[in-house]
Amino acid sequence: MTEYLMGIIAVGGSNALQIGGIIVAIFAALIFILMVFAYGSLWLQARLSGAAVSFAELIGMTLRKVNARTITVSRITAAKAGIELSTAQLESHFLAGGRVPNVVRALIAATRANIELSWETATAIDLAGRDILEAVQTSVNPKVIDCPDPRKGRETVDAVAQDGIQLKAKARVTVRANIARLIGGATEETIIARVGEGIVTTIGSAITYKSVLENPDGISKAVLSKGLDAGTAFEILSIDIADVDVGVNVGAQLQGAQAEADLKRAKAEAEKRRAMAVAREQEMVASVQENRAKVVLAEAEVPKAMAEAFRKGHLGIMDYYRMKNINADTSMRDSIAKGTPEKRE
Repeated sequence: MTEYLMGIIAVGGSNALQIGGIIVAIFAALIFILMVFAYGSLWLQARLSGAAVSFAELIGMTLRKVNARTITVSRITAAKAGIELSTAQLESHFLAGGRVPNVVRALIAATRANIELSWETATAIDLAGRDILEAVQTSVNPKVIDCPDPRKGRETVDAVAQDGIQLKAKARVTVRANIARLIGGATEETIIARVGEGIVTTIGSAITYKSVLENPDGISKAVLSKGLDAGTAFEILSIDIADVDVGVNVGAQLQGAQAEADLKRAKAEAEKRRAMAVAREQEMVASVQENRAKVVLAEAEVPKAMAEAFRKGHLGIMDYYRMKNINADTSMRDSIAKGTPEKRE
């Protein structure tokens, strides 16, 4: 009986192991099928392109939240161009926030144009916020920058020659990207500002505006000789003056404004002197009135003096009448002198 039970248990354990093995096999098959559906096309594409990527690497990218398709396609693209890049390099740049496809295309363009560009340099430029692909393309095909930038609202660079005539100039700067100075180098705005400053300086140093109009290429030569691309991410190939127009006569305007200011100052000085003269006149009028008051006071003392002279016997009656006659004669002469010309005739 005991042997019979042991046989049954042995048979049951064997069936359980078989069932467990079947379940594991089914689970593994499901995982394999899911992997084939999820990564089969990428794995096969990479394998056939000579840039093999294992299933483990594909699964690891998913777990690390890396876009497996972007990494795989970029690796295939680089491999087809003869550039060997590992998935670890691509993943590292992706996780750092870089634009992996852009960097790969830039490396391919640099290789085709015989421009020395390493993976480390390209990724550093990309992480610095610069468009490495555009930089490589600019190195191959130089770009033209308008000075001034019409998008900023200014159409010309205005400057005044020494004879006071204003000139309005437009320039076109042909530049090529300098990969070595792309990190930390100044941008297009610096080029535009420096070229504009050079144009203003060159025109301002001209004796007459006619010399600038006769030789506009003198502006470009003078500006280009100053090495304006120092410290920038570009190399200036040429500076061409597209147009030079004559503006206003700033010198005449300044002279007119100065003359008007001088006239106003002269008028102010004249008004000041007039006001002082009026004040002086009023002072003289007041002084005359004061003197007249003194005369009146003095005249008021005459009768007192005459009375005192009569009392003391210094003045006789005939002397008094003689003085009255003299006063009357004097008054008559004054009346005749103050008469109109007609009356005098």
